[in-house]
Amino acid sequence: MDTNTIANRLGALLLAAAMLAGCAKHAYAPAEESVRVPEANMTKPGSGSDAGGAAKADLGVLLAYEHQIRIRMPGERIAARASEVQAACNAGKFGACAVLGMSQSGGDDPSATLQVRIVPDGVDKLIGLAGKGEEIAERSIQAEDLATAVRDNSLRQDRLRKEHARLLEFQDRKDLKIADVMTLSSRIAEIESQLQAAEQEAAQQQRRISTQLVTLTFQTTRAQENTGEVGEAFKDVGGIVTGTIAFLIRAFAALLPVALVLTVLVLLIRRIRRARRKG
Repeated sequence: MDTNTIANRLGALLLAAAMLAGCAKHAYAPAEESVRVPEANMTKPGSGSDAGGAAKADLGVLLAYEHQIRIRMPGERIAARASEVQAACNAGKFGACAVLGMSQSGGDDPSATLQVRIVPDGVDKLIGLAGKGEEIAERSIQAEDLATAVRDNSLRQDRLRKEHARLLEFQDRKDLKIADVMTLSSRIAEIESQLQAAEQEAAQQQRRISTQLVTLTFQTTRAQENTGEVGEAFKDVGGIVTGTIAFLIRAFAALLPVALVLTVLVLLIRRIRRARRKG
């Protein structure tokens, strides 16, 4: 084999090897790109992006909150503290607030109950004033979802308004008979009454959603409560004894006629027996 032939074959082999290497590199390049993830799209652990998105998600709920608070304190301070909280609510110290009810009782076991409706931002502040330096024995929160009720009421109002508008159009017609006019007027008045009730219900729902109901109950400390119960027990002793004696007197009075009748019967039976024996 001559030298030129050998050189040509070597050149062909080198060219084929170069082409194969290029094809292999091109074939594997996309796989490398598919594995690489841009750092800008990666979420670092603890970054909170997912949590933030979940927190901002609209759950579609409209909650009406109610708070029940029970506070224990020395009995001599209950009336003053309840009056202080009531005055703060009436003055709007922590935002718009309305007192819905208040009751107090004195004696050896004083207590007070105050119910208010207040804006959400003022709830904790008002509770803080009520329990200032005292023991909050119990606190519970309840929430009612009014989303369905609000939606149904809104649909009801839309339906009533559309029906009211259609009836008003019919009422403007000139070819109506007197009986038709009276029927239309009666139906229009009925719809207006229903619409007014629906609007009032919507206002009440909005009030419950935009404000929160707080019920504060003030009671004496457990030590004072136990002492008061012992005192009440001693006071009840006289009443219990008197009641028992009264019951016995009534029972004796009720049984006395029966006892007299039985005594008479016994005496008659004895006399009859004695008479038979003598005979």
